[in-house]
Amino acid sequence: MLIIGIAGGTGSGKTTVARSVIERLGSDKITFISQDNYYKDHSHLSMAERESINYDHPLAFDNELLIKHLSCVKSGQTAHAPVYDFTVHARSVTETVELKPNNIFILEGLHLLSDENLRNMIDIKVFVDTDPDVRILRRVLRDIEERGRTIRSIHNQYLNTVKPMHEAFIEPSKKYADLIIPQGGHNEVGIQMLSILTEKYLTGDRV
Repeated sequence: MLIIGIAGGTGSGKTTVARSVIERLGSDKITFISQDNYYKDHSHLSMAERESINYDHPLAFDNELLIKHLSCVKSGQTAHAPVYDFTVHARSVTETVELKPNNIFILEGLHLLSDENLRNMIDIKVFVDTDPDVRILRRVLRDIEERGRTIRSIHNQYLNTVKPMHEAFIEPSKKYADLIIPQGGHNEVGIQMLSILTEKYLTGDRV
């Protein structure tokens, strides 16, 4: 099994790149999951306490569980990823996502390359590099439309955690990437290169 990790800042286009590769190669050949599913569960805390957590720090993720699930799938076993509800900052108690063994496993997330143990499990490391102004505009739209955030809360979170954590952890992790794709889903050449690498693996021409 080939594990592809697609990292990059918030709103950089990681998911768009992943979906473009999946559309080109076929969803039946690829298992996909986001690191966002593995945010640590904070259901035992009050909503005020949950809202005060720095969700942009690498330690906000349960990478131990993610690595365990990657190992399971790589050994041919099925795993069940948690489902995270951003509107309440907690995991679902009833839903999971089934992760089946497959030829290709695509993982996308903010801090895939920041964690050495997780990084070592990834065969092709990709970093999606997009201008900060584009990323923040995308985040504003997403957080309002999908996560029930207010403009003020997005503004505060961006200045207090998103921007500092990007500069401290995400941007420096770019040095570990095998492939850097500027402008995310708009970079057809970069997506094509990643798709070609993946196709070579599927046809037996190992990368």
